[in-house]
Amino acid sequence: MSVSVRVPTILRTYTKDAAQVSAEGATLKDVLADLDANHPGIRARILDDSGKIRRFVNVYVGDEDVRFADGLDTATKDGVEVSIIPAVAGG
Repeated sequence: MSVSVRVPTILRTYTKDAAQVSAEGATLKDVLADLDANHPGIRARILDDSGKIRRFVNVYVGDEDVRFADGLDTATKDGVEVSIIPAVAGG
């Protein structure tokens, strides 16, 4: 399945400043693997050393937060938009 991935500003150094890129995969895990194959290093900024989504990174498939769906096993239908949103803190 071909999906569109919205890349936050902080990760655009991996995508040559592209705000949106395409990736392939039937699940979020597959999409992230394909994303990393085409943009090496980006997956390590999204997943921790144990392979789980980093605590301060939110990932949505369509409008659904994957933490409340099937996590990395969340299905990615053809044409869906995957959004990577890092938490922002400040004061």
